[in-house]
Amino acid sequence: METPTPLERAPEALAAFAGCDDLWLKREDVNEIGVFKWRGALPFVEELARSGHEAVVTASTGNHGAAVAWACRQAGIRAVVFVPPGAAEQKLANLDRLGGDVRVAGHDLDEAKDAARAYAGQAALQFFEDGAEPLQYDAYGAIGAEVVDQCPEPPAAVVTPIGNGALAGGVGAAIARLAPGATRVGVVAKDMPVMADSHAAGQPVDVPSGSTIADGLAVRVAIPLAVERLRTALDVMVRVSEREIASSLAACHDAGVPVEPSAAAAVAAVRRSPEIGAGGGPIVLVMTGRNVDATLVERARRHVHSFPD
Repeated sequence: METPTPLERAPEALAAFAGCDDLWLKREDVNEIGVFKWRGALPFVEELARSGHEAVVTASTGNHGAAVAWACRQAGIRAVVFVPPGAAEQKLANLDRLGGDVRVAGHDLDEAKDAARAYAGQAALQFFEDGAEPLQYDAYGAIGAEVVDQCPEPPAAVVTPIGNGALAGGVGAAIARLAPGATRVGVVAKDMPVMADSHAAGQPVDVPSGSTIADGLAVRVAIPLAVERLRTALDVMVRVSEREIASSLAACHDAGVPVEPSAAAAVAAVRRSPEIGAGGGPIVLVMTGRNVDATLVERARRHVHSFPD
């Protein structure tokens, strides 16, 4: 994969939708697998391969699994990926193309994770839990460093979607070090609020959860390492509704930025919270991935009110 990834000024139509004139997009979606997660998967998988492991087991809604399968192909070992039912077709196709051994299990990501962990134990294989490995946070810090290096002036705010929290943990730590005046904003789906509630509590908490079209944000159980890292890596946490994500998804695609709902959530956060970066200066959104079913985009365009607000 090529780095650094592009930092681009947002199209005028998308900036107008978000209500921000100085809007920039960190395009982590423009690579072979269409998602940022390769950065965190590769160093961990390479370390396993050097240690003599012949396979790694993980669980994913699609993007992390694709990153692990890609990294395993680079390192010459196998990837066994557990996914929950209903995973996006494009993400499953990506997994298949990259040679992942896909197993469907459980009812959601966290139950698929339980099945993967049990299988790894039985087969004496390494289980790779997304967001639980310090190497991932170090790797994602490079995104923050690139933002500061590429931005025409120090960013006023950097907005990062939050699934398990590793991305925001790495990006936020780098921004704090290199651009301490920037506000570090995390975004969660309102109906899957465990990371926001855990961040507010300063420790992992159990909260009721629903579902979200942003499957990259669909985390029900907080990872302790992520909660710990986010304590110092974030300044603000924003919760966005399914309707806000859907309308932002349609706006992104209509503006020529064909990302998935998890990335569109960053746009939704700026639109919902105009105080972000109110002091002036560039607002940077981390565009996490592009793997989305076309039918969902069309529904967001034509029937946005079918999504709960």
